[in-house]
Amino acid sequence: MHTNDAQPRICSFESRRQPEMSRLLARFGATGTVAPSMREIPLTDNQDAIAFGEELLAGRVDLMVFLTGVGARALMECLESRHERFEILTALRRTETAIRGPKPAAVLREWDVPITYSAPSPNTHIELLRTLRDEAVLAGKSIAVQEYGRPNPELYAGLTESGATVRPIPVYRWALPEDTGPLRDTIESACEDAFDAYVFTAAKQIEHVLEVAAETGRREAFLAAAGRAVVGSVGPECTIGLNAAGLTPDIEATPPKMGPLVRATVEAVRGRSATSNQGPSAGSQR
Repeated sequence: MHTNDAQPRICSFESRRQPEMSRLLARFGATGTVAPSMREIPLTDNQDAIAFGEELLAGRVDLMVFLTGVGARALMECLESRHERFEILTALRRTETAIRGPKPAAVLREWDVPITYSAPSPNTHIELLRTLRDEAVLAGKSIAVQEYGRPNPELYAGLTESGATVRPIPVYRWALPEDTGPLRDTIESACEDAFDAYVFTAAKQIEHVLEVAAETGRREAFLAAAGRAVVGSVGPECTIGLNAAGLTPDIEATPPKMGPLVRATVEAVRGRSATSNQGPSAGSQR
């Protein structure tokens, strides 16, 4: 661990917003390493979304669930390849809607589509399912769920157990970067304790990191190294994924955004360093 005056060495696996993450790390006084771990592959020939569009316009969807803002826009883009936007929005406005968090809420407000049900903080699928079970009549309903890179079997099972018919709609999926060399090099550095902290902005990141680490026999070594460092999670859904991978976050950003995540992680590293400099009697934060 660096001294309290040194710049914290923080590793991120951000992909889509890599430049923004690099700027944030520098702004908050960290020495940043950003190794992209994901590549977004749009489902351009998305038969599931196209079939959903036909059902929506025919009035055969009772409840539309939006899980992410990016996914909502991607779904609209796909639907617009077959239908006029005003037709899609008209159909959505006569359909009950549910949102998991503030980002899909912002998109629906932009579209002037009423929000029927909204999950409370911390905006995970757990709160969403609880809200729908408490406030909606689910039995016999046809529910469409906009996915966000991977299925959510727990949500689907909960809705099905309540008597609903669930139609998942994948709108994009995640693959490893075409060139995994930088990610492999970063994992190798991590195993040598090159970083004071790791920040994660999506659960899929840790899955990909561990997949690549396993290919070179470094999975357990990476987890051990990360366990010795500060681990920051952008929010509850990301935390669930990290816990499932065997990595317990020290930090969960509030609100769940990259800026608060980086700030809190830098502060935690500096706090741990200050405690270490006071000697063994000061104890440990972890």
